[in-house]
Amino acid sequence: MTAAELRGYFTADEVRAAEAELFTRVPAGMPMRRAAFGLAEVVLRELRERTGAVAGRSVTLLVGSGDNGGDALWAGSFLRRRGVAVRAVLLSPERVHAEGLAALRRAGGRVGAEVGAPDLVIDGIVGISGRGPLRPKAAEIVAGVRVPVISVDLPSGVDPDTGVVSGPAVRAAVTVAFGAYKPVHALAAPYCGRIELVPIGLRLPAPNLAALEPQSIGAGWPVPTSTDDKYTQGVTGVCAGSSTYPGAAILCTGGAVAATSGMVRYAGTGAAQVLAHFPEVVAAPSISETGRVQSWVFGPGAGTDSATRDRLAEILATDLPVVVDADGLTLLAADPGLLNGRVAPTVLTPHAGEFARLTGADPAPDRVAAVRKLADSWQVTVLLKGRATLVAAPGHPVFVNEAGGSWAATAGSGDILSGVIAALLAAGRDPAWSAAAAARVHALSANLAAHATTAAGAPISASPLLANLRNAIGTLRDLAAA
Repeated sequence: MTAAELRGYFTADEVRAAEAELFTRVPAGMPMRRAAFGLAEVVLRELRERTGAVAGRSVTLLVGSGDNGGDALWAGSFLRRRGVAVRAVLLSPERVHAEGLAALRRAGGRVGAEVGAPDLVIDGIVGISGRGPLRPKAAEIVAGVRVPVISVDLPSGVDPDTGVVSGPAVRAAVTVAFGAYKPVHALAAPYCGRIELVPIGLRLPAPNLAALEPQSIGAGWPVPTSTDDKYTQGVTGVCAGSSTYPGAAILCTGGAVAATSGMVRYAGTGAAQVLAHFPEVVAAPSISETGRVQSWVFGPGAGTDSATRDRLAEILATDLPVVVDADGLTLLAADPGLLNGRVAPTVLTPHAGEFARLTGADPAPDRVAAVRKLADSWQVTVLLKGRATLVAAPGHPVFVNEAGGSWAATAGSGDILSGVIAALLAAGRDPAWSAAAAARVHALSANLAAHATTAAGAPISASPLLANLRNAIGTLRDLAAA
């Protein structure tokens, strides 16, 4: 994939290596000044939007040691020249960035022991080299802040590579990333707020963690052409639901239908309920009687008895792409040998609890490493659900989809997601791309449903999420066409 199709996220080590290379090409101090100037521009915009003015407003810098604090101090000097009153609280005076402090003082900035009553606070406490929670002094100061915080590169106290928060940490309204997005910006988005990227000239490697850009999903989504018919667009097979959970059959099938499969075939005991909602579906009582399909989705609401296990084995024995979700994952956890000898694409879609059953370990704290390890060891594609959904497949970067909210955390929404993935697989799309693109559309559908009646958003159930799937796909296709 091209850089235009992906947003890469780079670890602290990758960024430090790129910075070291940059320092060989540009004069000393230039990268910091570029970063600080970009930070100051973001702060100025925030002041205008929040207060209607710049001159006469005030900003307090929370300044740690090293370059992160230096970025904040240099930004403070630029702000001071624009008429902003700037105060710096030095958390490690003995290790402060000397040139940055001198620049702030030359511009008329002050050093103080208290935050005061500013309009905004800039968090320059800890950079990408920091690990662990805020130290007590910094934690006490941050806890007392009552105005929006703009973080320098990442919120202090949040791990840059895993997004783990193990104690006191900054919750930023805005995070200004320098040179590259870091994993924290996707994995701990609620702590980052809005993220602004300031380019500083880094030459970065191919990313090992990336997000599909929305317009690339819209461009790649399968739509019928003048030569297509219902078979060439992809035929999705659904084996889901039971007498106990008929709704799972409806939602999973509905996901495949809404994702614009050319045809959806249903196999199982929920045929009457499925057809009542989706008369376009072709239903059969068993897998063998279903007819030709180009992918299968198995598991939502299917049960875990021996007969269900046999149905899963029958589907996995085919040479078709298969999505395994919910009860199907429980069966796989008990009998991983069901995957032995399978070479066709297989997509597993666990939440954290199901992941722990599959592997014997919680995916936290390093979810990226955990999902990559499972994908490599089982030779499957793994979608680990969460606000930041991760998709790993052997030989691919890990894809991340930051949902922008948790509206999809509702019963039945995962059933819809598995149906969408299966529809994309039936259309011939790559398994990792299918899972990542489906996660994006699923999250957008949830956001559209949650904000349908109120700007602030309201809790939803799975049904309105399903109803907004086509709207979400259309939104991404519009972005691709723009």
